[in-house]
Amino acid sequence: MALETLFIVNPISGTGKQKKLDAILEKVLDFNLFNPTIVHTRSAGHATTLSQEAVGKYRYVIAVGGDGTVNEVAKGLVGSDAVMGIIPVGSGNGLARHLNIPMKMSEAVKVLNKQLIVKMDTVRINDDLSVNVSGVGFDAHVAHKFADNGKRGPIPYVKIAATEFQQYKTQPYELIIDGKRQFRNAFMISLANSSQFGNNAFISPEAKIDDGLLDVCIMSDFPKVEAPALATRLINHTMHKSKFIEIVHAKSVQIDTNYPIVCHIDGEPRVFNEKLDIEVQPASLNMIYNNEVQKPIITAMERDISNLIVKAKDGIKGIGKNETK
Repeated sequence: MALETLFIVNPISGTGKQKKLDAILEKVLDFNLFNPTIVHTRSAGHATTLSQEAVGKYRYVIAVGGDGTVNEVAKGLVGSDAVMGIIPVGSGNGLARHLNIPMKMSEAVKVLNKQLIVKMDTVRINDDLSVNVSGVGFDAHVAHKFADNGKRGPIPYVKIAATEFQQYKTQPYELIIDGKRQFRNAFMISLANSSQFGNNAFISPEAKIDDGLLDVCIMSDFPKVEAPALATRLINHTMHKSKFIEIVHAKSVQIDTNYPIVCHIDGEPRVFNEKLDIEVQPASLNMIYNNEVQKPIITAMERDISNLIVKAKDGIKGIGKNETK
């Protein structure tokens, strides 16, 4: 019997290819398995409301959008019996890539038809939820700058990162990791539930979403001349081998500073006036995944990072100037 399935579509996510959803579902979706209903979000947070209302009415709830939409839909489903799926149409699609979900919509729908389900971990951060990668420090700083930028997509993001890198300084953090207090001056601290930010930028290549642990990735201060090498590690899956990064596996973390904490949660900027209280919620979300690893596809961000690395021969400072013209 076909099961009730709700597709929650963010109509402004990514490049707009979700407009083809109806036609693709008609052609590819297995209607013996799914009885689809399509709804569109109207504002920020609406996807969470829709997913909360779907619990008990729909067996499957599918997020059609980018990382922000995925996060919002997950918030309404955590701890329920509903099964979540993703049709990625955003610019980063971090969790979808980790789950081996194809970036082509028709192929992503075929993954739904396979109905492979993993009970994945989620991460509570104060009163918010992370399903992919969150953090404090440089990447959070860039997330806030990017949110204020009029242009979307990976290329503007990389340009902002290249510019902000010139003046960003490490920050002092007090950490309590599984009850053990320690202090770090860090360039950034990433809280990785999955392996990558998105666009195949891997901050913790060996992270697993179903091990009951969070990968706390602490990047120390480093000479600016090392930036191209670190950027290369992001895209060739070797960041965990860098001498400038320490990865600690933990069930709970507290992060405190003497000032408001600028952070991002799954790429979305946040500011907290109190310490971050972080806890893994094991096996709390039923998620459709793909058991077939996808062939590597060079993303726009990977191409732009590669171009920056090539230009590094003219000096790190020159990169920022050249890329912001």
